[in-house]
Order: sequence, then structure tokens, then C-alpha cells
Amino acid sequence: MIVTIVTVCTIVLLLMTFIGLYRAYVGPTAADRIVAINMISTKVATMIVMIALVTAQDSYVSVALVYALIGFVATIGLAKYLVNKKLE
Repeated sequence: MIVTIVTVCTIVLLLMTFIGLYRAYVGPTAADRIVAINMISTKVATMIVMIALVTAQDSYVSVALVYALIGFVATIGLAKYLVNKKLE
């Protein structure tokens, strides 16, 4: 039962990720694109954790944590570049 629910939620998150990918491609401003990429990163990390629940692999949670941290640092770097036009 729980495996089915997690699988359905993962599929829904995957579909929502494609909507975010569309926003990242079409977004009228750079800020919209940065937010869309951050959203995609967060959803992928969540999907990795859900896959870890289904497969009972604890190491996937560590991978998801590292992926989320890399996404966060990339978002901060892009936002700083957008404001200052340099990364100093």
C-alpha cells in the first residue's frame, strides 16, 4: 500500500518537474529561470528520497542530501551573479 502511494507521488512530482522545466525554458526573466531550476533541483532530491523509501536503500538519502546542497549552492551563486554581475 505505502509503495503504491509513494510511486504515485513520485510520478506526480516527475510531471510537475516537467512543468518547471518548461518555465525554465520559457521564463521571461532570469529570476524566473533561477527559481524554476531551484524547484527542479528540490523535486529531484525529493524523488530520490522517495525512491530510497521504495527500494529500502539508505544510501540514496545521502545522495539526495548532497544533491540538494549542490542545488542550493548553485542557486545562491546564480542569484549573486544576477545581482552583482560578478561572483566575488
